[in-house]
Amino acid sequence: MMMNYKIKKLKLTAILLAGLGISTLYAQQSVNTSGGDATGSGGSVSYSVGQVTYTAIGNATGSINQGVQQPYEFYTNSIDENTFISLKMTIYPNPTSASVTLRIDNPNPENYTFQLYDINGKLLTNQKISNPETSVPMENLTAGSYFLNVAGNNKILKSFKIIKTQ
Repeated sequence: MMMNYKIKKLKLTAILLAGLGISTLYAQQSVNTSGGDATGSGGSVSYSVGQVTYTAIGNATGSINQGVQQPYEFYTNSIDENTFISLKMTIYPNPTSASVTLRIDNPNPENYTFQLYDINGKLLTNQKISNPETSVPMENLTAGSYFLNVAGNNKILKSFKIIKTQ
């Protein structure tokens, strides 16, 4: 009888410990299309492709985005009231870490200026455009979002959102 009680007590203890162990297990949940391990001289990393969520954590000194797919936003803001002007303007690379190139497909690019603003609307650069391709230096700026407006005849013709990385 005593042996039967010990066996029941042992079984009950094992079930209780197993239940506690299962309740504290955690796992990632994502549907991945691919993945693997990459190894180099600096170390190794496991990666997955196809994760569609991310978490942003930040404070006053910096921020980090956790997740595989990070968002990059590309915006071209145009002003509708100048639809009679036929201009083709492009800006590249965006995002950038050093500078962007503004390209204007127009025979007279010297009729235009550009202004670079920070996200708070502070004017950082105001420069006359003299060539079809103009380099806009951004090396000394902090990482963040900026707006580049192209103006002609004192009117904004096109506005670009630029993302500056480290």
